[in-house]
Amino acid sequence: MTTSIPRTALQLRSLIRSSGELEISLAEVEVPEPAADEVLVRIEATPINPSDLGLLFGAADVSKAKVSGSAGRPVLTAPVPENAMKAMAGRIDKSMPVGNEGAGVVVKAGSAAAAQALMGRKVAMIGGAMYAQYRCMKAEQCLLLPDDATPADGASCFVNPLTALGMVETMRREGHSALVHTAAASNLGQMLNRICIQDGIPLVNIVRRKEQVELLKAQGARFVCDSESPDFLAELTEALAATGATIAFDAIGGGKLAGQILTCMEAALARNAKEYSRYGTSTHKQVYLYGMLDTAPTTIVRNFGFSWSMGGWLLFLFLDKIGPAAAQKLRERVAAELKTTFASSYSHEVSLAGALQMDAITVYGRKATGAKYLISPNKGIAE
Repeated sequence: MTTSIPRTALQLRSLIRSSGELEISLAEVEVPEPAADEVLVRIEATPINPSDLGLLFGAADVSKAKVSGSAGRPVLTAPVPENAMKAMAGRIDKSMPVGNEGAGVVVKAGSAAAAQALMGRKVAMIGGAMYAQYRCMKAEQCLLLPDDATPADGASCFVNPLTALGMVETMRREGHSALVHTAAASNLGQMLNRICIQDGIPLVNIVRRKEQVELLKAQGARFVCDSESPDFLAELTEALAATGATIAFDAIGGGKLAGQILTCMEAALARNAKEYSRYGTSTHKQVYLYGMLDTAPTTIVRNFGFSWSMGGWLLFLFLDKIGPAAAQKLRERVAAELKTTFASSYSHEVSLAGALQMDAITVYGRKATGAKYLISPNKGIAE
């Protein structure tokens, strides 16, 4: 395969200056030469996940953002509130590449057999710095895509699929038999719904709008609760009683929802309690916060006894915990079901420069269901 590889290429970078200003721009960087066990990938597709936005924007007030520069080389700036600068201390004056995952075509390979085997093949990757035209990765860290899959098909095959599978695996390892998921109409939520249907796992989906209830039920979901319904707590308790779910994964983070889930779990469990205890039921209830769609404080009312826990859950820590062999089995399932169980959909496709336009930022910055953006780094590049 003969491919013209430039000496330099574009990479999106995010910088928070000590003066209190965010600057996002397209930097021209040298295209790396792969080592013996590495491959150079021309990135064709990379998604904008909610998990990318924290690094992309930091604590900046994006509502006050301005875009300057040219159409092909835009520069976005936004103020960072003074009281938020302390939280940004670890990245002050450091230009940081962005983008957790992506997919593309191997255009150059090192001398090792594993690297050479990927030459000219389509692969997916995770490891940061994906909002770029080229990315160098170790061959063993690349997931070979099926022949009939496009880079767009594989662009989101790590973060959302492995998170959804990780939730199910965590449920099993911690001795639960059913689970609860919030923001359940998201791409990730729809994947989790398909996994649970396929694996016969009872799932309680929590959404925020009636049309999201209808969306998931049309996809086979049995239990879908609308948090905006006046009867939400009663409906959630009924769903928990029917499924026996005692573990939840909350993408919202802030506000009352995590505490409400624990309250309803306790109410559902109490229905079958053989005797009253002022300490609550003895069954352990677990809520994991894995997202921050709401950055407000997490508020709980302690009315669910003493057998409960609330903590954080992060994909990368989970994969480290289960080890390489178990993680590889999850990746193999993703590859096998890439265009079915783990299929992703996108509402918009933009270039690197297009991702820095205010009309796009206004949409994907809301992290709304049905508004997922895909960046095509090698399209629409102007000089």
